[in-house]
Amino acid sequence: MRTIILFLTLSFITLNSNAQVKVYETFNEFEQEFLLPKNNDTTYIVNFWATWCIPCVKELPYFEELNTKYADKNVKVCLVSLDFPESVQSRLIPFITKKNIKSKIVLLADSKTNKWIDKVDPAWSGAIPITLFLKGKEKHFYEKNYHTTKELETDLLKLKN
Repeated sequence: MRTIILFLTLSFITLNSNAQVKVYETFNEFEQEFLLPKNNDTTYIVNFWATWCIPCVKELPYFEELNTKYADKNVKVCLVSLDFPESVQSRLIPFITKKNIKSKIVLLADSKTNKWIDKVDPAWSGAIPITLFLKGKEKHFYEKNYHTTKELETDLLKLKN
């Protein structure tokens, strides 16, 4: 019974009146929505991060700036938290609120990382942060942290143009 209650609690967590974190219990659920090719002209930026990852936290403002700059240009940013599900209320939500993050945030709660890392990209070592740029069937994978918005934008434009 506790598992069901925890699942229902974590399935959709409200941060404030305007923001929510959707929880994906399995990688397959997440993959269906975010990683499979879409037949549209939108470029998707998918960044895997966690609140406990210092390089991840340092680059978040660059994603936020890019999200604002390209909001009306068919670009969507999704920040995929790999935080532990049990720390959502105590760590993730306060972090997002404090940093005033406006980009879409989801939590990937599937702890079987060894089974799904290669599905994200075979070149992924498992370290974070990583960023995917997706447009149609095209995908660019970067296992690095960004130091400026310009650096992030350069990688975006490689796929967008």
